[in-house]
Amino acid sequence: MNSHLELSVRLVEVGARDGLQNENRTLAPAIRVELLKKLANAGLRTLEAGAFVSERWVPHMAGSGDVFKALPDLPDVTWTALVPNARGLEEALAAGCREVAVFAAASEAFSQKNISCSIAESLKRFEAVMVRARDADVRVRGYVSCVMGCPFTGHVKPETVAAVSAALYGMGCYEISLGDTIGTGTPAATKALLDACTRVVPVNALAGHFHDTYGMAIANIHTALGMGVRVFDSSVAGLGGCPYSPGATGNVATEDVLYLLDGLGIKHGVDLDAVVDAGEFIDAHLGRETASRVARALLAKRRREA
Repeated sequence: MNSHLELSVRLVEVGARDGLQNENRTLAPAIRVELLKKLANAGLRTLEAGAFVSERWVPHMAGSGDVFKALPDLPDVTWTALVPNARGLEEALAAGCREVAVFAAASEAFSQKNISCSIAESLKRFEAVMVRARDADVRVRGYVSCVMGCPFTGHVKPETVAAVSAALYGMGCYEISLGDTIGTGTPAATKALLDACTRVVPVNALAGHFHDTYGMAIANIHTALGMGVRVFDSSVAGLGGCPYSPGATGNVATEDVLYLLDGLGIKHGVDLDAVVDAGEFIDAHLGRETASRVARALLAKRRREA
């Protein structure tokens, strides 16, 4: 990978949705709004703000409509929401959401455990969502889970991921986020995944979503950068996990990704110190310590210099 100074990367901050929905404490909408504002003020421009899903199954996302209604209308900032079906989309539209995400899996077992239907059935459900979103002038992003491993059946073939990705892209998702849900991916597996997916989806329509269970997320991002991927999902303080993936840790920490990009000289437009501050804020409300190694190092340095 050459000419790093000419490159730029867009981060999709998923901490307030993918992160918080899997933490032990349920936070009030007002706290989630404050976190999102801090992250936007740090320079992040695409932020998951909630999910319009069953509060019975995902209680941490209760009040997502209140979150969206309280968020400021900021220049160049996109607040996004996860929607599982047409009903969720209608709730998102009523709350003023202008971009949503749908999610499918590359594992049949995970699809059944997660949304109680097959992969084919999940894709069929999204057809109505895509039509309604198009009519409402709302952009749709697609997620694919378990792209490098399933917690129930193990290895997932890259060709299977590519087929699901192509289906989502073909039905109108402007971007496909490839999720290493259980964090078992390696650089070699990342290369094989992207080799397969870029045959059927343009690389500029692909994003990386890496969990850090085995400590490989940063290495996988570096590999994906070398293969032309320029969008990555990340979670402040490494919040989260996956309720259907026992033992999986949170998405890669935003702070750690920023440190990597800074070291490579790649532009991203985000203030690392401000993201560390946002992480401190939300960790205090959750009663946890940051999962970001970079944040821990910078906070320790601050204490030494104080």
